[in-house]
Amino acid sequence: MELEQVVHDFDPIFNKESRVLMLGTMPSPKSRETGFYYGHPRNRFWKVLADVCKEEQPLTREDKIALALRNHIAVWDVLAGCEIRGADDSSIRNPVANDMSRILDAADIKAIFTTGTKAAQLYKRYCYPKTGIEAAVLPSTSPANCRISYEELYRAYEKIAGFI
Repeated sequence: MELEQVVHDFDPIFNKESRVLMLGTMPSPKSRETGFYYGHPRNRFWKVLADVCKEEQPLTREDKIALALRNHIAVWDVLAGCEIRGADDSSIRNPVANDMSRILDAADIKAIFTTGTKAAQLYKRYCYPKTGIEAAVLPSTSPANCRISYEELYRAYEKIAGFI
């Protein structure tokens, strides 16, 4: 599979009441196809977020946005564009970071979390020098990260509860 130039073309989820910023790396092919964050049907992001927030798992795009905003959670990705092979974050070349000030200037963000180590590495290299805010690394919710049980994932993501 060849590297493909990909541009992040959907808006972040946030409002002025957002206190937690959750950052992925870049939308996967399935997410780009559905036009929304964590769009693969086996991705566990929305389930774990709902469980941490003690709410029902949202099924529609509108319900996912409402869950995030109701719980003061912003959702975006570190990258605005890159070259990538499928959904393989390790293949990323020529990354271009999103401008985090879009959210940080509008909301009182208390904590930033990345959903995976590649997002954390890219955030640290391209965003942290501008934001000055450390990001805590959470395990990826991707179906490719099957070595992490749902229980382990939930325990890791519980950290966000202290900020929402």
